[in-house]
Amino acid sequence: MAASGSKSVLFVCLGNICRSPIAEAVFRKMATDVGAVDKWVIDSAATSDWNIGSLPDRRGLACLRNHDIETSHRARQVTKDDFMSFEYILCMDETNLSDLKSKAKKVKDCRAKIELLGSYDPQNQRIIKDPYYGRDEDFETVYEQCVRCCKAFLEKNS
Repeated sequence: MAASGSKSVLFVCLGNICRSPIAEAVFRKMATDVGAVDKWVIDSAATSDWNIGSLPDRRGLACLRNHDIETSHRARQVTKDDFMSFEYILCMDETNLSDLKSKAKKVKDCRAKIELLGSYDPQNQRIIKDPYYGRDEDFETVYEQCVRCCKAFLEKNS
């Protein structure tokens, strides 16, 4: 649970090995760079249970390293507690959004604002497409979208 006075964000995608760990790492780096990381609880998770305990996809890790960003995240699934403890749950596509809203209805004290991370994109690309079956360049596209969206989200919430 987020400490009193802190803000919290959970980034979510289907498997928590491609898009959401990239978004988490990008946001953590941005918050660190502006001296605000101590004011945030930052994490990522999956709507599915397919990859629990796995490291992010090697292509995603390589993409992050190319931008001098490291992560030690291990995939996990969204829990009921996440809906009560996180202020924001930001997801990558309409399927994630639908799944999360369905899960949230089963949580008595849901306080999380559930949105598409892409809703913060100044270029209006609301959907962050899953790069898993794509090429290395698709991970770079995800990274670039996450940079734009996370920057706008952080600015709005600072």
